[in-house]
Amino acid sequence: MQDRVQAEVGALARFCEAAFLAVGADAATARDATRAIMHGSLHGVDSHGVRLLPYYLRLLAGGEVAKAPVLRFRQIKPGSGLLDAGHAQGARATYHAVDLAVDMAVAQGIAAVGIQNTSHFGPAGAYALAAAERGFVALVVCNSDSFVRLHDGAQRFHGTNPIAVAVPTGQANPWLLDMATSAVPFNRVELYQSLGMDLPPDVASDAMGAEVLDPAKVEMLAPVGGAFGFKGAALGGVAEILSAAMTGMRLSPEIAFMGGADTTTPRELGAFVIVMDPDGFIGGPLLRAAMQRYLAALRGSEARQGCRVLAPGDREWEEAARRRASGVPLDPVTVAEFKDLGDAHGVALPW
Repeated sequence: MQDRVQAEVGALARFCEAAFLAVGADAATARDATRAIMHGSLHGVDSHGVRLLPYYLRLLAGGEVAKAPVLRFRQIKPGSGLLDAGHAQGARATYHAVDLAVDMAVAQGIAAVGIQNTSHFGPAGAYALAAAERGFVALVVCNSDSFVRLHDGAQRFHGTNPIAVAVPTGQANPWLLDMATSAVPFNRVELYQSLGMDLPPDVASDAMGAEVLDPAKVEMLAPVGGAFGFKGAALGGVAEILSAAMTGMRLSPEIAFMGGADTTTPRELGAFVIVMDPDGFIGGPLLRAAMQRYLAALRGSEARQGCRVLAPGDREWEEAARRRASGVPLDPVTVAEFKDLGDAHGVALPW
């Protein structure tokens, strides 16, 4: 197996932003899309990191995603509204939705923005984190094209339909949950295939719904939960209802396949952002104090022999520290694609 390349964080971000600009994306799209995929790669969520760059560039070049989208927000009630993203790159739409929701939550205590006409947005945790960094609690969801079977199902139904929640703690990092409602995201299947690795058990199926370990034989993903996958399927439904039913966008079975040959037709995805201002409830200082007590108790709780108890996000913060010091590992397929992009657009490689 080819060795991975390590890319310095700043150089990698500059490469990605330059590549977005080189295909004609406006400055805001290049900024936000780079911010999102760098969040993925920095925090070890490689399936939703910079390996998505070539895919996003193809969509921008083909016209499926708008290079200079016009985002229009319609506030319907004091704490809610709909953002028509104009087929923007998903990070461009979702960061803007978070900003809109935060502004409303300052006045209302809680606010929600439904996103219409967006596209694949990468790591959901990036957007929840953006709100938490401003002192707000946030929940972010999105749906996507069908690739996840239902519990005991034998056909693709939900998308990987991620859910992210972030809570400020008053410490260096918030409490951060970022999960697909599938056992793994599909991009991780592609990553394992690139690395020549078998998948773990209970995450993927063939066309009949039977388990497979070879990434090349995957026809659908399992819902999170293994033998209790009905819980994961229901969580996928929560993301589906908020992202599609509440926004008037396409249900997962109605969305064009992410890996399809058509890069010209917008996929009309939906997403949903809920933001809460602690000052509309117990207050920011008391919430942060409670979170610190909670996290101290959680991390200090007794662990099984040879194990360590972690809070949601702890693994990601530790990985980010390592990668800031030693660089971001790039898989062989991504390395080859970046070389092609560098040649095509005259952008210096980040290693």
